[in-house]
Amino acid sequence: MKFSKYFKDNLYKLLVFIVCYVFHLLIFFAFKVDKSVIISSSFLYIICFLLILFIPYVRKKKFYTDLLINIESLDKSYLVLETLSKPEFYEGELLYQALYEINKSMNEKVRFIEDHMQDVKEYIEMWIHEVKIPLSTLVLMSNNHKNQFDKKTKLQLKRLEDYVDQVLYYTRSENAEKDYLIKETELSKVIKNVGLKNMDDLLENKIDYIVENVHNKVLTDSKWLEFILGQIVNNSIKYKRNIDHSYIKISVQEKQEKTILIIKDNGIGIKESDLKQVFNKSFTGENGRNASKSTGMGLFIAKNMCEKLGHKIDIESVYHEYTKVYITFAKNKYYDVLR
Repeated sequence: MKFSKYFKDNLYKLLVFIVCYVFHLLIFFAFKVDKSVIISSSFLYIICFLLILFIPYVRKKKFYTDLLINIESLDKSYLVLETLSKPEFYEGELLYQALYEINKSMNEKVRFIEDHMQDVKEYIEMWIHEVKIPLSTLVLMSNNHKNQFDKKTKLQLKRLEDYVDQVLYYTRSENAEKDYLIKETELSKVIKNVGLKNMDDLLENKIDYIVENVHNKVLTDSKWLEFILGQIVNNSIKYKRNIDHSYIKISVQEKQEKTILIIKDNGIGIKESDLKQVFNKSFTGENGRNASKSTGMGLFIAKNMCEKLGHKIDIESVYHEYTKVYITFAKNKYYDVLR
């Protein structure tokens, strides 16, 4: 709370004081009051004015200063009332009461929206599970009766299955703590499952799925990691180059404090200008616009899930040469001691 602005807002008090003081002097001069009385009374007049001006300022300054500072420091500004003590001046009490009513209304609205969103999420999850049953049946039929399903149909079924899974995991990632289970997981099993799931696409696009020295164990949720790795492999397939030998190479680098899963492909790569944005929500970049229809959600969901699991995901690329994705798993020494 700045005194200059406070004084400007109370400038009318100074004008009233000057007018009253002038009348006061005129009366004294009219009655020929002694100069010493005029001087002493003028001094008292000024003291009283200063007290009237400064005492309210001192009383209000702490409350309004704390209010402004706390609003700036809080992530959720509407909770500022919880950080303030009830003021001892009438204007402050009115403001405090107004903030209380606003806060109460906001909390009720937030609670209503959260409940509504939870209902929507639960419905989406239920709907996805219902849809996955006939979809899985169609995929199974396409595998068992290959003559009756052409390659385009099978491709569209695979894309549909991937998009349904993407929606499911995106919905679950909002309340991740209720869905994942961190335990010791063999990377080789997760990598094998991803390869089997994408086997038709890999064969169709003549991409070698190379796995090297991945018999390592990490602390993660196998189901979530399988989805994350699946998104990365799908991107590698989607953005392959028209060359004789295309590959996706998966390896592990073991370090003292961490284990790093490396997924490398020799696809079209990512332009340097797009590299910093590939994990942004709905970002498709030049590759997504030119090469295929992309939602831009795969890597966004993958990064979000990695953060929930306590992993780190990074990407590097040279355009028209390669793309490397690194997933870093921290080692838990406390877990090793318990084991």
